[in-house]
Amino acid sequence: MNFTDKLQKAVSKNNSLLCVGLDPHPFQGVSFKGSESLLKFNQRVIDQTSDFVCAYKPNIAFFEAAGLEGLEALFETISYLKNNFPHLPIVLDAKRADVPHTAKMYAKSVFEYWQADAVTVYPHLGLDSIEPFLEYKDKLTILLIKTSNPDSVMFQDLKTPEGPYFLAMAERIKSWQFENIGIFAPATYPKELKVLRAIFPDKIFLSAGIGIQKGVVKAAVKAGTDINGTGIMFNASRSIIFNDNPQKAAKNLRDEINKYR
Repeated sequence: MNFTDKLQKAVSKNNSLLCVGLDPHPFQGVSFKGSESLLKFNQRVIDQTSDFVCAYKPNIAFFEAAGLEGLEALFETISYLKNNFPHLPIVLDAKRADVPHTAKMYAKSVFEYWQADAVTVYPHLGLDSIEPFLEYKDKLTILLIKTSNPDSVMFQDLKTPEGPYFLAMAERIKSWQFENIGIFAPATYPKELKVLRAIFPDKIFLSAGIGIQKGVVKAAVKAGTDINGTGIMFNASRSIIFNDNPQKAAKNLRDEINKYR
């Protein structure tokens, strides 16, 4: 099953466009000691939120930071998802980018070893750095076109003869004939999100910023959904996983997103 079909089934089953980011790290009194602790934290979050999400997005950085124990916890977390919630897509937030022969190894790692359904990739090196990921036809390669952090304007909005750099890049990417390209666009910049949706009306989007980063849900949903009111995964991490009641937090955010679809 390709990513688009798997995502749509998850969206329909849980009536949700919410993606929960699994970013386990010390925060608000939470401490992690060893891979088992990391795994148990993730399992608790997954068990409490699985009825309200369309996908999960583990960010590899938070596992790499814990060394080998963290990577073991990532492997076990992905295995837990695949064994218990196989209908929910896994987006590995790895933000890879490199020259083609190295990109090939990154793609092999993400899709064959980690067995993710999708991955985040920077497109700034050009098409030949992305093609190794796109060779996995049933997987989604999500290109980071415009990011959610405040200083994204520093370089991504630089003026070019074709407009802001991120838009010039988007227009080039639009001409690429690959069905398994996804687009990352920020909920924190709804105007830019709306413009990118117009450029890519049929692509799957990943968006972040409606939690701790305080993106406005209504504006983001109106800007980012496709003509069917779907086609996008709105990620929230810290606002859910470190909430005293992740289940309630996920349900409330799922329902708020649905109000504006």
